Amino acid sequence: MSAKTQADDRGRVTTQDLLEDLRAVVRDAEALLRATEGEAGEKIAGIRARAEETLGGARERLENAGAEIEEHARSAAQSTDTYVRENPWAAAAIAAGIGYVLGAISRRR
Repeated sequence: MSAKTQADDRGRVTTQDLLEDLRAVVRDAEALLRATEGEAGEKIAGIRARAEETLGGARERLENAGAEIEEHARSAAQSTDTYVRENPWAAAAIAAGIGYVLGAISRRR
């Protein structure tokens, strides 16, 4: 099963899917440029239609990926907020520990 099919089955968009879409857009755009050098008519219309379809698919995937990333970020922020509110002392200790480690690292340089 291809990576694209696997991603479609899971409902997730992978970086590989986006790269494949972008490569297809580039290929179609190059074909459009080659075809328009001296010809007009059905051939150009077909290539343009294919390029528009590929670009539309790539845009849709990018929008879906952006929405998914935004959803994950909101979920992570909400989980963090809930944890900090339920465990304020633990959160303060973790923040102090991270600050100490970052301070120690910066002093070494």
